[in-house]
Amino acid sequence: MSAKRPALFCFLFLLAALLLLPAWQAAGAQECAPAVADYAVADTSAASMAVIESSTGRVLYGKNISVKRPMASTTKICTAATVLDNCDDLEKVITVPDKAVGVEGSSIYLQKGEKVKIIDLLYGLMLQSGNDCAEALALCVGGDLSKFADMMNETARRAGATDSHFVTPHGLHHDEHYTTALDLCKITAYAFRNPVFTKIVATKKHTMPWEGRNYPRVLVNKNKILSTYAGGDGVKTGFTKKAGRCLVSSATRNGMRVIAAVLDCGPMFEDCAALMDKAFSEYALCQVADGAQIEREICVAGGKKGSVTARGKGTFYYPLREEERGDVRVEVSCASALDAPVALDTPAGNFSVYLKNQLLFDGKLYTIDTVAERGVPEKWKDLIGAW
Repeated sequence: MSAKRPALFCFLFLLAALLLLPAWQAAGAQECAPAVADYAVADTSAASMAVIESSTGRVLYGKNISVKRPMASTTKICTAATVLDNCDDLEKVITVPDKAVGVEGSSIYLQKGEKVKIIDLLYGLMLQSGNDCAEALALCVGGDLSKFADMMNETARRAGATDSHFVTPHGLHHDEHYTTALDLCKITAYAFRNPVFTKIVATKKHTMPWEGRNYPRVLVNKNKILSTYAGGDGVKTGFTKKAGRCLVSSATRNGMRVIAAVLDCGPMFEDCAALMDKAFSEYALCQVADGAQIEREICVAGGKKGSVTARGKGTFYYPLREEERGDVRVEVSCASALDAPVALDTPAGNFSVYLKNQLLFDGKLYTIDTVAERGVPEKWKDLIGAW
């Protein structure tokens, strides 16, 4: 019997070490981490052009997409997004600052000392392209134009627009005020995350009070895409002599929103319509992974049950051409074992969705049940049985 004692002690030591091991946790993974695929060149008379799918940011078509150019009043997309990010009360009534009266260019003719709601200024900004609305909003939200420009640049960074620099809230020409076709699409996709922005840019006509008059201001949207293109739901026109005719347009069909930006483009409405037609004819927003259908059975050490199921979360969509659908694959990696006790929703693995060799999304697997740790009597029973 004495010859067996060293073996027994070794077994007990190994069992104790196993019980004290920390629970395994999956390495952090970012869910819904979209990638941008290679894009095709499409016909356009624009100096620069980009077309993206809004929810994923996939670039569908492009021409000189990263060339920095002036963008005129399409600037106001970033202005609106910045106001919406930094203003909690859109129904707040402000007094029009003196500096916002008589601003050059398009205007809704704000009057000195006039009382107006922030939400109405946003409509004036995006429908009538009011430069006076732009300055009133900038002064109200930022305190001064320079600080608001800094806020706009921060908005652009959050949107992933790395080749843009904003100086003014309205887009009147300034040599240091520029963007790219791709950045404009990114900023627009970011702005569309806000339902107020989405509602404003899809509005064809808005009526607001006109202080001191017995009739209201009627603001009519200058974006013809809303009335001429099936599914058209935004976004903004622009023109200066330096920038030329500029347009960011959007449309939604079959659950897919396409954003097209053209800079210095004479037939801007026609080109955007043709580009969006091409996108809708060649791409569809497809489900590429359903987290609920991605699951693995994982062993549990020291538990009252020997295994636990881990499952993914979320449903993942990506715009695909017909011939690409067979190129999507899902790869799963998970823990070889978990140590009891195991809590519900414990990270237990990762999955990745690829289009060929291009990563589209990362996600995690989580346990869908709990596993209690075996008690001391059960552990001793196991030990005796093993012995």
